[in-house]
Amino acid sequence: MKKLFLLYTILFSLQISSQETIEDAWIFLKDKPNKEAFLANPLTMLSQRALDRRNNQGVALDSLDVPIHKPYYDQLKNDANVIVLGKSKWLNAIHVQATVSQINGLLSTYPFIESLEYANKSLNSKGRSVSKKVVHNHQNKFSSSISDFNYGSAENQIKMLRGDALHQQGLTGQGQVIAVIDAGFPNVNTLPAFKRIRDNNQILGGYNFADRNANFYTRHHHGTHVLSTIAGYLENEFVGTAPDAKFYLFVTEIAESETVLEETLWVEAAERADSLGVDIINTSLGYTTYDNPNHSYTYADMDGKTAFITRGAEIAASRAMLLVNSVGNSGSSSWKYMGAPADAPSVIAVGAVDASGNIASFSSFGPTADNRIKPEILAQGDNSSIINFSTGQVSTSSGTSFSSPIMAGLLACLNQNLPLFVKSHTKLAANNYNELSFIDNLKQSVFKSADRFSAPLNQYGYGIPNFEIARGIYYSLYPGSVDDNFLSNLKVYPNPTKSIFSISNLSLSNDHSIQILNVLGEKIIEITRKIPKDINISNLDNGIYLLKIRKGNEQKIIKLIKE
Repeated sequence: MKKLFLLYTILFSLQISSQETIEDAWIFLKDKPNKEAFLANPLTMLSQRALDRRNNQGVALDSLDVPIHKPYYDQLKNDANVIVLGKSKWLNAIHVQATVSQINGLLSTYPFIESLEYANKSLNSKGRSVSKKVVHNHQNKFSSSISDFNYGSAENQIKMLRGDALHQQGLTGQGQVIAVIDAGFPNVNTLPAFKRIRDNNQILGGYNFADRNANFYTRHHHGTHVLSTIAGYLENEFVGTAPDAKFYLFVTEIAESETVLEETLWVEAAERADSLGVDIINTSLGYTTYDNPNHSYTYADMDGKTAFITRGAEIAASRAMLLVNSVGNSGSSSWKYMGAPADAPSVIAVGAVDASGNIASFSSFGPTADNRIKPEILAQGDNSSIINFSTGQVSTSSGTSFSSPIMAGLLACLNQNLPLFVKSHTKLAANNYNELSFIDNLKQSVFKSADRFSAPLNQYGYGIPNFEIARGIYYSLYPGSVDDNFLSNLKVYPNPTKSIFSISNLSLSNDHSIQILNVLGEKIIEITRKIPKDINISNLDNGIYLLKIRKGNEQKIIKLIKE
């Protein structure tokens, strides 16, 4: 698509004076004339899953959900004086390229235009001039330090966050839908490490916004590496943080360049994710400086409300999605701060530490320009274990690009029981969280579990979270909704066991059923009829299993050890 855009721009430029330059601008529209019709028929805007997610979290539909008025878009699309590159229904904006005179001329031509905003801020009436002395930061937004090892595992990066405690409780991301917005996903459709999610139909689809086609298994391999930290699986070698989640894969980054178009494409992808009912968006991208220095941001712009992508991210969060973003890899450079959209107030910005929990020198700093904590939390991003897109083997790579998806996967696991929480909403515990949304409660629980919550630092944020503690905090806000408070008298003995175990206080009737799962949540044994007094598991390998006991709509999960 970059080549096509380039050719188009060259041909287009022949029509204008050699003294004028092509500029990028967003055209903001006044209204959405068909708003009421769309709001009366929500399935014309959003999928049923998206509507259910909204209903569950008490988020009403509004005019932001309504598409851009098609006649407005078509008029601009057909205007020979401008090139239309993208659009956003949330911001009611259309991204165009043309000369300043041609773009300004749109205001008098089309009465439906409310205002316009140039990417070159010096052209805006209230814009800030940007220093031409900038460091082009986009070259280090992708990690490039691949080590071609054939060994290694994800154990440290999961256990550092106590993600294993979630997995042992059967929280592996099941029922959660994650959108990964990145630069490309080559070989995800063929590599053995992704066979499990392919076979289980966990890849729900995707789109290549950069090339405007359905081939998302292409372009830069960065997205493949990012996805592997959440969804990769090689038996006895590698496990992602949310191996049972489902995924949409969106390409918005044009890796060989850095232009403001990528911000527009990201917002389009986030809107698509919302319409499909996505729960969590992971973005291992960030924007600060551009190939055109007139479009670059300053630190003052990292205020949570200036960048186009940041404004889009805030709206995305208001749609009941959880947004997770790498804070950036600029900690050692002259631009040391976070990029957009990590500066957005509602986005969780994730920094990087090494395997021992020490801050990675490349991890970007906060605070935001308006003095908010960024990054909020940290995960391993220095020598993270990934699946190499070329060899298909376990390798290591460094960057906040990997700490972010590692974190996003565990957030999905923690959010897995949201439907149960919704049912118990009226039973919220009396504490200082009970006025917050489910997502805000989840975020605050994770932040509070981190090792420097009471004394955050500019590069460290609140620190490294402990998801075992976070789970306790989060679940305590919704008493009676999960396994902690029912079937509480059941005990398993002996545990650990060598072959046979029993369940105390369990009536031997047809009312109960049990399942034995591995730590990935895969069912190994199921007994749906009368449960015997003694249960023999001598045929299972030694290790940790999950025993799920059900009675009606109630369940309890107990860690079972076979030795």
